[in-house]
Amino acid sequence: MSLEACRALVETADPDRFVVSVSATEAAQRILWPFYAFNVEVTRAPWVTQEPMIAEIRLQWWRDALAEIREGQQVRSHAVKVPLAQVLDAEGSMVLDKLVEARAWDIYDDPFPDRASFDAYIDATYGNLLWSAARLIAPEADQTLIRHFAYGCGVAAMLRATARLRSLGKQPVPGGTVEAFSSLAEAGLQRFQSATRARHSLPKSLEAILMTGWQVKPTLQAVASQPRRVFEQGIAQSEFARRARLLKLSFAGWWR
Repeated sequence: MSLEACRALVETADPDRFVVSVSATEAAQRILWPFYAFNVEVTRAPWVTQEPMIAEIRLQWWRDALAEIREGQQVRSHAVKVPLAQVLDAEGSMVLDKLVEARAWDIYDDPFPDRASFDAYIDATYGNLLWSAARLIAPEADQTLIRHFAYGCGVAAMLRATARLRSLGKQPVPGGTVEAFSSLAEAGLQRFQSATRARHSLPKSLEAILMTGWQVKPTLQAVASQPRRVFEQGIAQSEFARRARLLKLSFAGWWR
């Protein structure tokens, strides 16, 4: 039932990942749904309260939970923590701990001081999530390719969220200029495409993870070519366009 609870949480809170994870093998789903559900819990922890201390406590709860898993302690009943503990090893728990630590940025309004700090945040959040899941599904996978792929996903997600984050007083991209957005989109697109071009060198069991990038390329291309859209009209695709792209990729065969 805990695995089903993870599945339901991902379906509700992270539908873009859910819609491609349902095509994964049963073995991969036993890893992906707890990982994605964990990510939902951690990602929303800083946003469910306006009290920074409470948000810090929520994140610390997950760091403590990961420590319990890493040290082999008995895991207390929890709809996400229990199935996560069933698939996560000590190395993975340390990687995910860095993810939780990085999410503290979401609590406060401090901008990233430079591009290197931004890149480290994206790698710690998106990179650590996808790599820690990928290495359990296919230990022989190339970590660099997975992290390049995840970087593109993270940059695209941050750009899609820019309008909302700016309305909340946050500056998600260092510099915040049109040039900064264009440069970031180009860097994200370069890494993302380097990974997707080499996808045939990755195990096919990772197809469900790579399919999570189904919106990334159009987002990054749009911002790279028309960065002012981030400020003026946003870059969110219509629901029709989003589903049409997913359908096209599904029929075309992502792995061909």
